[in-house]
Amino acid sequence: MIILTGGAGFIGSCLLHKLNSNNIKDVIIVDNLKSGDKWKNLVGKLFSDFIHKDTFLSKLNNKTFAKVINTIIHLGACTDTTEKDADYMIYNNYSYSKEIAQFAVNNNIRFIYASSAATYGNGENGYSDREFYKLKPLNIYGFSKHLFDLWVLENNYDKIFTGLKFFNVFGPNEYHKNEMASMVYKSYLQVIEQQRIRLFKSNHPEFRNGEQKRDFIYVKDVVEVIWNILNTTHINGIFNLGTGKASTWNELANAVFKALGKEPNIEYIEMPENLSSQYQNFTQADMSRLKDTMSLKPFYTLDSAISDYIHNYLTQKWQYL
Repeated sequence: MIILTGGAGFIGSCLLHKLNSNNIKDVIIVDNLKSGDKWKNLVGKLFSDFIHKDTFLSKLNNKTFAKVINTIIHLGACTDTTEKDADYMIYNNYSYSKEIAQFAVNNNIRFIYASSAATYGNGENGYSDREFYKLKPLNIYGFSKHLFDLWVLENNYDKIFTGLKFFNVFGPNEYHKNEMASMVYKSYLQVIEQQRIRLFKSNHPEFRNGEQKRDFIYVKDVVEVIWNILNTTHINGIFNLGTGKASTWNELANAVFKALGKEPNIEYIEMPENLSSQYQNFTQADMSRLKDTMSLKPFYTLDSAISDYIHNYLTQKWQYL
């Protein structure tokens, strides 16, 4: 039996689709469904049970429950990078995660979890997953994820766990995320509704407007990597998961226009002050450790991923994976 926390969310529901596609249905989903249409991510998918995240921890004291679990994939988290309630964020992303992880250790259960590129802050110490202690996250979300990574390392659980630092993931099933949805999805909606895409002006002299860069990775590639890790026993440690290639916001916007067969129309707007102080102008995953550890299939290019997302999901009557 697999426990999949965040299984009704963006990446979790896409992973559940992958599991179902491989005839795996013995999955317990741990999540909450209060966020609008999030429940639609589970439509058409098969799983053994759904447990609300707030009652799940009480299950961990049940020894009979522990005996039927062989793997925990912990993707559940508060991912709002603008969240200001530090206590809420630390509980959800650090304390809650520790309890689940310790349960896995105590019961010899495999543990795979989601970390984040937000742990790297402004990138002044690079984007290598060989370095952890020098990192300075820019927001409480990144800090909460960083704290858990450090807890894993301090307890030497990186020798038995697999952590994945997700970079900028986009794709189907992210629709419930509202302001935290990807810029690909937001750009698509802007073009459909207003025939233009708005991007933030640069807040740094080294970057022209729209030339800030991020490592964008398609959710299908993320799921494929997790699936391969799930089917390999020796992949332990905390690894980056991006494409290893940074692309500009302008390139992203142009790819959306191209997929929709429209001429580019980009408007640059001022960046809000509260965002400017925690804004990452450049991210690019150093993928060398993961590539040295496992065989990776070629990832989607940004253009091909956006084309697939728009043509096979966003423009379809049923948009879900």
